[in-house]
Amino acid sequence: MKLKIVQAGDPILRQQSRPLTREEISSPSIQQLIGLMRDAMREAPGVGLAAPQIGESIQLAVIEDRVRYIADLSADELAERQRIAIPFHVIINPKLSFLDDSSAEFFEGCLSVEGFQAIVDRALNVRVDCLNERTGNDQCPRLVRAHSSARDRPSERNAVRRSNENADADDGREYASMLEQ
Repeated sequence: MKLKIVQAGDPILRQQSRPLTREEISSPSIQQLIGLMRDAMREAPGVGLAAPQIGESIQLAVIEDRVRYIADLSADELAERQRIAIPFHVIINPKLSFLDDSSAEFFEGCLSVEGFQAIVDRALNVRVDCLNERTGNDQCPRLVRAHSSARDRPSERNAVRRSNENADADDGREYASMLEQ
């Protein structure tokens, strides 16, 4: 089964998504959905895909920045874009906390706004608390920091933030309003 990525204008992208229960997370249907979302994200290609982007109003996103996506970039381009390879992972019921007021602008796109890219202001220091897909019982609080060092995973921070916007309609309106300007 191949998933279709919905585009801007679809009402599901503006709906508040519901959190998943621990029982739902470990269910065969959600585990299968995670695999299908991974395949759709890779095929697009993209670095993040949230469930509302495939028509499911649940708080679930997959994230991965594959080595092959950045293999042709020079060291200077990687540093400028703050890109590093990010292994595949799943975030469920994410809660973002802004640790300070620092921000920076990043050039990015969205799989639900095909062919459109924009410069987007992003918080630099955020904390993401979420569940993962393995058992539904593992809390995975993760501190994601943005610094010039690749080890601090700034590209992951941006992918998490974009995916969270799609999983949370209130934040998703930020990106949608940008398109309307």
